[in-house]
Amino acid sequence: MANNLLDLTIIVLIYLALIIYVGYVAWRRTKSADDYMVAGRATHPFIMALSYGATFISTAAIVGFGGVAGVYGMGLLWLTFLNILVGIFIAFVFFGKRTRKIGHNLKALTFPELLSRRFNSKFIQYFSGAVIFLGMPLYASVVLIGMARFVETTLSINYNIALVALAIIVSVYVIFGGIRGVMYTDALQGTIMFIGMIILLGATYWILGGVTGGNQALTNLIHVVPAQSTAVAAATGFTGWTSMPSLGSPFWWTLVSTLILGVGIGVLSQPQLAVRFMTVKSNRELNRAVLIGGIFIFMMTGTAFIVGALSNVYFFNTIGKIAIQVVGGNADNIIPAFISAAMPVWFAYLFMITLLSAAMSTLSAQFHVQGTSLGHDIYETVSGKKGRASVLMARLGIVVAVIIAVILGFTLPPNIIAVGTAMWFSLAAAAFLSMYAFALFWKRSTKAGVISGLVIGTVVSVFWIVFEFTTSAEALGISKALTGKSVLITTAPWPTVDSIVIALPIAFVITIVVSLLTKPPSKEHIEKCFSGVK
Repeated sequence: MANNLLDLTIIVLIYLALIIYVGYVAWRRTKSADDYMVAGRATHPFIMALSYGATFISTAAIVGFGGVAGVYGMGLLWLTFLNILVGIFIAFVFFGKRTRKIGHNLKALTFPELLSRRFNSKFIQYFSGAVIFLGMPLYASVVLIGMARFVETTLSINYNIALVALAIIVSVYVIFGGIRGVMYTDALQGTIMFIGMIILLGATYWILGGVTGGNQALTNLIHVVPAQSTAVAAATGFTGWTSMPSLGSPFWWTLVSTLILGVGIGVLSQPQLAVRFMTVKSNRELNRAVLIGGIFIFMMTGTAFIVGALSNVYFFNTIGKIAIQVVGGNADNIIPAFISAAMPVWFAYLFMITLLSAAMSTLSAQFHVQGTSLGHDIYETVSGKKGRASVLMARLGIVVAVIIAVILGFTLPPNIIAVGTAMWFSLAAAAFLSMYAFALFWKRSTKAGVISGLVIGTVVSVFWIVFEFTTSAEALGISKALTGKSVLITTAPWPTVDSIVIALPIAFVITIVVSLLTKPPSKEHIEKCFSGVK
């Protein structure tokens, strides 16, 4: 035991030393607001791609969604497909290039500022900043929870201690290094994550008798269901571990609308990802980053979802139970429990570093974008004070964001990691995606139109999350406290339909209708925005 503790201490110290060194290099190269917020617009494509991927893939994806795959099976791999198609190819090739050029033309430093200057509206900037600053702590907290749960399960370290320690480490290098510190450390952490997940995938299939043997064994578990009985599972839509649920069933709606569409589409409107397009100097860097990003996302999400599903085979073969039964109903513990039970101690340490990298890379981006939202998008826009005061307020915003995330980490209920992630992605899509897409691709869109879509999309999404979508409404408990009901409409399928399915189409329609009814923007402004855009 003492030797294991010594080995773990040495590994963690080496890892932290590397992070501190890279953060120090970033701090030395951060001289201005441009450096702090968009890395001087000269980031190498390898660093940009790994930073994007490592920011996108967190412990929420590996632990949270990997655990969900232990409940829903390999149907979740459709999310990997969407992550690559939408989150990498469409995001980089179509959204990324225009974001980079328009952001450069307008000298925008943040995602809300890009949208604000595109439509000449300060309201867009501080309202968007407020949505980010108030909504993203939920996402940050579930990333913290994912890492802390792994440490608690595999290393028997107190959950609360792990939660606070991780938050402090990340906040230090984000506060001082800005986005340079975030992206440099992301690249290092992304490399560690990639290696760790390759080993995990290979080891899992080796334990289960190879790819064919493991997948066939999972298929054969069709009568061992994630419910009280086969009848209950059939009623909810379960059809097997390697097949999709019945079309239109509660299982299908949750899997498709929340987990696959909510995250697979919502990725396009993530502020912490979009701002990375503005950190490179030309479209060439974005083209070169597509392949790197695609391979990275494939390995990260594909491995997590496959291993999560296959954990059922391992547990059934060894103790006669499926994964969700082993962890007492908390899917957040499936991946940690599998690593602890199936892998040697040295791999648990290696995977802890992999998860630590995933958590820190995503948290650093989340804390950075929350800080810039408060300092640059809200404080500077409202007060008119720029420069050092804005950066100081951004750093203060990071501290506040960290404190909120830690408090939520103490108070949120079990099974929240994937749910919390999907809630934020759905909210961000409803608030920003229509405005962002029209800002880049529809010159006729107007300030009144996109503000209408922004506000109505946000309000509808929040209402649906709080009062109608069962998973989020029950977790939050607000609807129950105010109305005595978990959800307002109990008729199927509405309680299992994610807010993105309702709020996003409404935001798009409202934006189009109001834009067509209002005066188009001036030709001079459009020419300024789209100068050089191809």
